[in-house]
Amino acid sequence: MNRKILSAAAVATLLVTAIAVAAPDIFRAPVKLRAISPGLWAEPFKGVTTDGKVVPGLFALAQTGVTTEPVRKAAAAFVTSLDGAQRRKTLFPVTDDEWRQWDNRHFATRQGMGFFEMSEAQRKLALDLMRESLSAKGLKQTRDVMNLNGTLGELSGNFEEYSEWFYWITIMGEPSATQPWGWQLDGHHVIINYFVLGDQVVMTPVFMGSEPVRAEGGKFKGTEIMQPEQDKGLALMKALNAAEQAGARIRKNKAGEDLLSAAYRDNLVLDYAGIRAAELGIPKQALLLGVIEEYVNNMKEGHARVRMSEVRKHLNETWFGWIGSTEADGVFYYRIQSPVILIEFDHQRPIALAKSDTPTRNHIHTVVRTPNGNDYGKDLLRQHHLRHIHGAAAGK
Repeated sequence: MNRKILSAAAVATLLVTAIAVAAPDIFRAPVKLRAISPGLWAEPFKGVTTDGKVVPGLFALAQTGVTTEPVRKAAAAFVTSLDGAQRRKTLFPVTDDEWRQWDNRHFATRQGMGFFEMSEAQRKLALDLMRESLSAKGLKQTRDVMNLNGTLGELSGNFEEYSEWFYWITIMGEPSATQPWGWQLDGHHVIINYFVLGDQVVMTPVFMGSEPVRAEGGKFKGTEIMQPEQDKGLALMKALNAAEQAGARIRKNKAGEDLLSAAYRDNLVLDYAGIRAAELGIPKQALLLGVIEEYVNNMKEGHARVRMSEVRKHLNETWFGWIGSTEADGVFYYRIQSPVILIEFDHQRPIALAKSDTPTRNHIHTVVRTPNGNDYGKDLLRQHHLRHIHGAAAGK
């Protein structure tokens, strides 16, 4: 496949042309985009580890009994709606490193089909794909993040860079009932990577956040995100006794940004920190699982149950770490990490609104990853290819 990367200026020109045709009401000025350095993602994929070594045998090819057929049909319908030029920029092999080029920042160069350049029919099909892949909660949160990006445009007056439709869809592989494939949503403050193999789903890395976290006025007044993730994390920390809180603390004071596993950190080496769930009683373990569920439950319900079953198998190996305040209005960071899941929540400093070096509750970043090589479903993909190769060899 021809993957010629256009310059930022060329991309901007093409975008402006597309905008004028597809959505002239959205923007008042040209879009400014910047290229990324391939060196940021070109390192061979290993995945998040605690020491640079992948723990083997954590993930297996299996039948989950939870259908992915509605997702396949929705993706196929979206692909069918694309013309030749749109297909060339939207469709990639399932093995392509396009998976890894997502960027939670607003200015990154994107691949794929932008919502702003879709016809109304195509936009509906793209949203149908999201609807069939995500739970009602997950779809609402995703759309709320997108809409708050529109609110950010209103507050900043910068409609060149912020819009509820500045989000791009790419399809990896061919939607199939038996072969590996997937899709990606890429844009400011929300990224979803969704890998499918048979009836197995891996939905990581996922990045969600916003600045602001609530629309006090404007087109999307009342929209608010990440409050359960914030409040349940704080409730867990406050439920710990003094000794347990001391064990959970990675650092007392939160001075800046602490999120570690965002864009271009696929091979992050991050040791466990904080307190291990095995040291907590069952009620506090239940609170910890409740926090994890807030993130996992963005998946469709059946796939979320499968994922939580995987998480529970490693509950005693799950660590909870904390930085910052436990006051009702305080700012903080927390991390939940096990061999099979990594979750980060971080109050960030203002960037687009009233820039400051002091973190605020009005700017939140979160990331969910699958450590030990299975982000983007890559370990399942590896096993699938090995099985295919060995099966083909045995048939000779």
